[in-house]
Amino acid sequence: MATCASSPFDHAKADVILRSADGVEFRVFKLFLSLASPFFETLFSLPQAPDGATDQEMKDDLAVIAMSEDSKTLNSFLRFCYPSTLADDPSFENLTDVLSVLAAARKYSLDLIEKKVCQALANPKVLGTEPIRCFAIARNARLTHETITAARHTLSQPLIPAQFSEIGLITASELLALLTYHKNCSVAVQPLTKDFKWLTDHYVNYNSCTWLFGPYYNGSCRCRQVTDNKFLLWGIQTVTWWAAYMQELSELLKDRPSGETVRIAADNTVQTVRSTGCAACSSFVKENMTELSNLLALKVDEAVAAIELVF
Repeated sequence: MATCASSPFDHAKADVILRSADGVEFRVFKLFLSLASPFFETLFSLPQAPDGATDQEMKDDLAVIAMSEDSKTLNSFLRFCYPSTLADDPSFENLTDVLSVLAAARKYSLDLIEKKVCQALANPKVLGTEPIRCFAIARNARLTHETITAARHTLSQPLIPAQFSEIGLITASELLALLTYHKNCSVAVQPLTKDFKWLTDHYVNYNSCTWLFGPYYNGSCRCRQVTDNKFLLWGIQTVTWWAAYMQELSELLKDRPSGETVRIAADNTVQTVRSTGCAACSSFVKENMTELSNLLALKVDEAVAAIELVF
């Protein structure tokens, strides 16, 4: 048995009824739908057969049009057809709703909804937590810009993704393309952890970053300097905790080649330094590591930006 949709799709003066696949009836106005969608404009402009000369279902003297979409999808795209003073736009916070609404938008030529869906997939909050799901939806919908954006955000997550519900939306070759892209980005950022030209170019000379050399410049520093020559800067041995940061970061970037990885590792280093009890380093480590990690994060993101996602 059909049920009636909630407001604003239950208006007594509506002039047509759309019935969803799951039996919910939306009493709507032809004018709003015609203005929003060329599909509905054409549908409602077709000549009407005389009474009794058609098998058109009627209810309360209104034509009933059976829709293939379920009530949740229908509710979402009808809200875009209505003026904002009568119906709020759906938020699309739930990614499971995006694909069905996008399919309806394309079916009924509702360009505005497609733009809104693209905005939902580009939402920083969603991309930050579920980039792989955004990638699968965007790729399935052939949204090029959103696919690339989502792929870039997957770099802050491990190379091999966990199981996700939308995996069936992409082919094995598309998943392989994403994994290859991830691997290529990992390779591209590795030189930054071996060659410190980005650092020496930024600071120009050691007098601008004496904090990197611990007791070499600060007699009150209780930390040690490294003996490994690969961490030399301007021919001077660097402080051990910074060398440890760079060494650990090199491994982390193999799995998560993103600027976010750089910043998270820097925050962890700050906590480590403060826990050692070295007052000299603890007093400035947050400020200096924030500056350095922001610089390195920028370089990582620049290196990644040069890598192409190829299908």
